[in-house]
Amino acid sequence: MNKLQNMTVAMILSGLLMAVGNVIGYQVDWYSSLLGVLVIIVIGLIGMAVSQVPGLNKLPMVFWISIVAIIISLPSFPGSAWIIQITKKVQFLAVTTPILAYAGLSLGKDIELFKKLSWKIVPVTLAVMTGTFLFAAIIAQFVLKWEGAI
Repeated sequence: MNKLQNMTVAMILSGLLMAVGNVIGYQVDWYSSLLGVLVIIVIGLIGMAVSQVPGLNKLPMVFWISIVAIIISLPSFPGSAWIIQITKKVQFLAVTTPILAYAGLSLGKDIELFKKLSWKIVPVTLAVMTGTFLFAAIIAQFVLKWEGAI
């Protein structure tokens, strides 16, 4: 199988896991869950196809998938209200579960490369996590004060 076929199969399997997580974790009915996930998969497939067009393939695939999702959800796009209504039933955490599982599996595939980084990855990780936390806290503090919540 080629790269696009592999990605399509991965999207479909991830979609099934999303639907199961959505049904079990958030008590969404099967039909709504599968329909919402199907719409998300179709948006992803359209973005994948756009990213393969010569000239457009200079930008990453995630950019094109995001652009397709934004265009499809614009109020002026025909059917956007229906698309938003259907995809709103798919909970965010149901989407992240298979993605995080896939990330863990891909890390396991590169464990030898990870071992080569040895202790050097620890300070980098700590700096990134600390910076992310601190700047998120600063932004949250600013926004909460601005909104008058604190």
